[in-house]
Amino acid sequence: MRTIIVTGSNRGIGYSIAKYLAERHYRIIMVDYDRSINETGSKMNELYGNVEGIQCDVSSYEKCEEAFSTVDRHEIYGIVNNAGINRDVMFKNMTYEQWDAVIKTDLYSMFNVTKQFVNSMIENNSGRIVNISSASWNGNIGQANYSSAKAGVIGFTKTLARELGKYGITSNAVVPGFIKTPMTDAMPDKIKEKFIEKIPLKRIGTPDDVANAVEFLMKEESSYINGILLEVGGGMFL
Repeated sequence: MRTIIVTGSNRGIGYSIAKYLAERHYRIIMVDYDRSINETGSKMNELYGNVEGIQCDVSSYEKCEEAFSTVDRHEIYGIVNNAGINRDVMFKNMTYEQWDAVIKTDLYSMFNVTKQFVNSMIENNSGRIVNISSASWNGNIGQANYSSAKAGVIGFTKTLARELGKYGITSNAVVPGFIKTPMTDAMPDKIKEKFIEKIPLKRIGTPDDVANAVEFLMKEESSYINGILLEVGGGMFL
């Protein structure tokens, strides 16, 4: 049974990814800043088995070292770097704290987590790294911090694809489009309708649409797919 770490998995898309993979008989380590991740992991374990939760602030390298100190590095087959926050504000009004919080959580976290396991993956001569980016990676008003971080996800993904491919490790990014989450649910209907009108499939995506893409990239059958951006947006990126 292959073990996969999923960060930012106490709720939202990360939770759906962890659940989707657990249903398909992967062993899952759910990681989140929220302390209730331990309870979430326990509940998930009751349903599917082989699931545990680890509380960790992945924006801190030291805390990652501490949180993963009891994890057998050589058991880790896959990493899903999903943890992320947003602090949207026009750049002229953005504070250093708003910039710093997003960059550390959305960008630094990929280094902090992946660094813990990359050498054991190399020794195993196999592994899967899947990083969750965003449609905002190409720039978006009010998101200088978030867009910069998500563009960094792309650069990180492609660099690891070049460096680690010779060890049988693939590195890919999933780029969600307009996905049904508590945040999009809170949008006024008129705004949601405008988004949907731009999507060729004429519907909002589901978290499982994203989770399915992640699971596809984890499969042995996807071993020759490396360094790509897998867009999950119903055609909105066309």
